Amino acid sequence: MSDVTMTLDRVTRRFGTTEAVRDVSYNVAKGEMFGLIGPDGAGKTTTIRLLCGLLRSDTGSIRVLGMDPIRQHRALTQRVGYFSQKFSLYGDLSIDENIAFFAEIHGVRNYAARRTRLLDMMQLTKFRGRLADRLSGGMKQKLALACTLVHEPEIILMDEPTTGVDPVSRREFWRLLSEFLSQGITIFMATPYLDEAERCSRVALMNEGRVLAIDTPGSIRATFPGELVEILAEPQETVIGIVRRDPGVRDVQTFGERLHVRLTGGDGVAAVSRLQAALGAAGVTVASIRVVPASLEDVFIDRVTVTP
Repeated sequence: MSDVTMTLDRVTRRFGTTEAVRDVSYNVAKGEMFGLIGPDGAGKTTTIRLLCGLLRSDTGSIRVLGMDPIRQHRALTQRVGYFSQKFSLYGDLSIDENIAFFAEIHGVRNYAARRTRLLDMMQLTKFRGRLADRLSGGMKQKLALACTLVHEPEIILMDEPTTGVDPVSRREFWRLLSEFLSQGITIFMATPYLDEAERCSRVALMNEGRVLAIDTPGSIRATFPGELVEILAEPQETVIGIVRRDPGVRDVQTFGERLHVRLTGGDGVAAVSRLQAALGAAGVTVASIRVVPASLEDVFIDRVTVTP
């Protein structure tokens, strides 16, 4: 891979007897949006802290922009922006003052024009005098992003930046990330939301410290074995019981009001007819039943929970 910005080579990090990161290896390219995907406890935050130089690995090596994050930490912080889960804004400072503070701790001088551009991009200009404590959740996230970017980093490391943000603010936040990506900034993001992974150029599925897969979202979806049937019907518990008795069904997972049914064979059309008949015979009204392509979430659940 050309223009590699980050490399992890057989990296392991332990906390007591727990391996938070287990023998992890991959590269991240310049200008790439790389998603680290997994549930709580998967090792995402630990990985980002290792890349930032906030933690030392027990084994393996890490390079960010060719530098060791521990030994060359000071030099690296001038070229990397870190957006943590709980970014520390100062509630008694205004938007302008918060950005100024982060500019000054990074040694940025003559930052007024840069601050104005960031405020325009974040659509925060008319609120620049407002105290951070008086901002909405979405506005706080955008201010935190502006503070992260004020020293013009080459890489942004983001730890679940959209957690707890409303859907409209999440969409606006992703629009901003796309703009920064177009400027050549490398974005490394950890998120528990698999739908967000679809926006990344490559993703790593992570669970219990291990990387299960690394590839483009489309290529990972294509690894899903067999076919998938989606059912929308009520009552759900009754439907699950009927579906699980079908010999062609390997597994059933709940996705809100819908069920995703993994088949043991490859004839999805025949399975749909068979399941429709079984549900009808039981008096269940089926709103929808169809063969659907697997999502990243289907692949992740399959790899974590389904025994071959």
